Amino acid sequence: MSEPTTPDVPATPFHDLDAYIALPRLGGLRLSPDGTRLVTAVQTLDRKRTAWVTALWEVDPAGEKPARRLTRSAKSESSAAFTPSGDLLFTSARPDPDAEDPDADPKAALWLLPADGAEARVVASRASGVGGVQVATDAPTVLVVSDVLPSAADDEADARIAKERKDKKVAAILHDSYPIRYWDHDLGPATPHAFVATVSDEVAAPVAGERDPRLELRDVTPDAAGALREQHPVLTPDGRTVVTSWGRNVARGNVRTDLVTIDVATGERAVLVSDPDADLGDPLVSPDGRWVAYSRETLSTPHDAPRYELWVVALTGGEPRRLGADWDRWPGAKVWLPTSDGLVVVADDDGRAPMFHVELSSGAVTRLTSDDAAFADVQVAPDGRTAYALRTSYEAPAHPVRIDLAAALEGGAPVAATPLPAPAPLPALPGRLEEVETTAEDGSRVRAWLALPEGASADDPAPFLLWIHGGPLGSWNAWSWRWNPWLLVAQGYAVLLPDPALSTGYGQEFIQRGWGAWGKAPYTDLMAVTDAALQRPDLDETRTAAMGGSFGGYMANWVAGHTDRFRAIVTHASLWALDQFGPTTDASYYWQREMTPEMALENSPHRFVGDIVTPMLVIHGDKDYRVPIGEGLRLWYELLADSGLPADDEGRTPHRFLYFPDENHWILTPQHAKVWYQTVEAFLATHVLGRTGDDAVAYPEVLG
Repeated sequence: MSEPTTPDVPATPFHDLDAYIALPRLGGLRLSPDGTRLVTAVQTLDRKRTAWVTALWEVDPAGEKPARRLTRSAKSESSAAFTPSGDLLFTSARPDPDAEDPDADPKAALWLLPADGAEARVVASRASGVGGVQVATDAPTVLVVSDVLPSAADDEADARIAKERKDKKVAAILHDSYPIRYWDHDLGPATPHAFVATVSDEVAAPVAGERDPRLELRDVTPDAAGALREQHPVLTPDGRTVVTSWGRNVARGNVRTDLVTIDVATGERAVLVSDPDADLGDPLVSPDGRWVAYSRETLSTPHDAPRYELWVVALTGGEPRRLGADWDRWPGAKVWLPTSDGLVVVADDDGRAPMFHVELSSGAVTRLTSDDAAFADVQVAPDGRTAYALRTSYEAPAHPVRIDLAAALEGGAPVAATPLPAPAPLPALPGRLEEVETTAEDGSRVRAWLALPEGASADDPAPFLLWIHGGPLGSWNAWSWRWNPWLLVAQGYAVLLPDPALSTGYGQEFIQRGWGAWGKAPYTDLMAVTDAALQRPDLDETRTAAMGGSFGGYMANWVAGHTDRFRAIVTHASLWALDQFGPTTDASYYWQREMTPEMALENSPHRFVGDIVTPMLVIHGDKDYRVPIGEGLRLWYELLADSGLPADDEGRTPHRFLYFPDENHWILTPQHAKVWYQTVEAFLATHVLGRTGDDAVAYPEVLG
């Protein structure tokens, strides 16, 4: 992963970070109403190689034609959605030819790309930009989400106040509610509102010589305040009703979410479902307009983990009911079948995320796909016999596939997906993927993926890296461009990707056994599966390291304070002092449901700093609001001052701190991602491989 010194083509893109960050990345999938066109978004590097730009590509559902590019601009395109007539809507901050001030910093506007291939044009814009595009399936109605300042009486005032803040460089925000920031961005003063418009004949067919007509966006949520933050409103098929989760502030800094309907004509809002024991979200209206499917997350307590469930309620109201009540999995993304008698649902399952059919009448659940993979962005053909999705795993990044739903449902057995011609070929891997499993001390089965380098054998065993996932409610089941084991495999390491207690896809009890006790079952599971892996003759048990980010960083810190078995530990965006973390994270109310103060203290890694004798690489971004920078700063100082491996009398230390002043929880920009991996490589090479002096792997020169 060092800077390339020869023009030789690398064996795989994972042997050269420049080649790796240049790999195209797919995300999102939309199917046209007639089922003949698929559209996906593809990220590629810009010319300076300092940012990614996104373009829309069309994929042939029949699998006969190559993918073709639909859009191109330096500002990217996203939020693709088809109108009932087959035109393609998307958002982009590309220059608007009719802009009143062409030199102003453009915001994302709504563009329309006609189905007949005519040039795309702007059909709606607001000073703050638009996003979250939704289209009614049976009516020419479109919904967008756009930020509105609380004191603005109309669009003109909204634009004027926003411009004044920008011109006078005023960034101050006066808050009167919680939360005030989220992940990597400050909240306020503007808040998201839902706007609805009709795609009239004039908008669909402009006249030459006249300014292109625009949609008349109408705010149907003028009193939203913060209610639509991180929510995803949708339209009913007839375009007459908006259905959305609706946040509300309650006592002691808590936030709850209900399910509401909003009449498009009048703006009247009504509560569809309010549940004192759960938060409700991700509504989806059935094609016949009768049902709303939604997710229900029970309110956790320090002693009871949350439960994620799939529920339905009639659009007209009534008693909700749960689907798949006997299904011991957490339902994720969902899509209705065209017949409205069932849904296709994706759920984590044993290190995969297959597609399942959930019957509306009985709630019965049937697995549809047999692939060792995870599926996302599922789209169902108009006849309901075929589905399309992006398939991914730790053997391949996201790529479009076709699934024969009819064969799976009529044949009674899961089927394998068929790949479709993609905008870019899948990259060659520098090794192979296997599975490891063991039995934990309480009898629970614990499994992991193991990525092995080519040539690893008993005669040449590979150094070992334990990589712990974040969440903690998640699973190593889908390709990650940010956390990619193959970059380390290309350097000769075998990388273990385990799912310990708290991981999803193994049933509620598997989550519960680690709930409120992060330092117990999750830790012992990790050590047990590491022991099992290191029994293999092709792994070198004397050259080992552990690494993780977010919750994985927490576990890396916990591991450092409880064992000296690893030669090096990398901890990214990690929780260190839980008493400090709880009140400063971006959603403290959720944390209060997770641990009592006593539990937080018992499970806090900082109490064991004196037992840390392993060199640690600490990594943190200053714009991380989920795990605030204070965690990294305190960890760094206490490593040098109080650990079992402190700085010596001359201030020298084997520990390192890689600090990103302008990055967030994930480190997202291309060149910073390079620096991240290069630094990890150099640190591991020193302490795991023993490469020092003339044989040392250099830290990246751009660090100064």
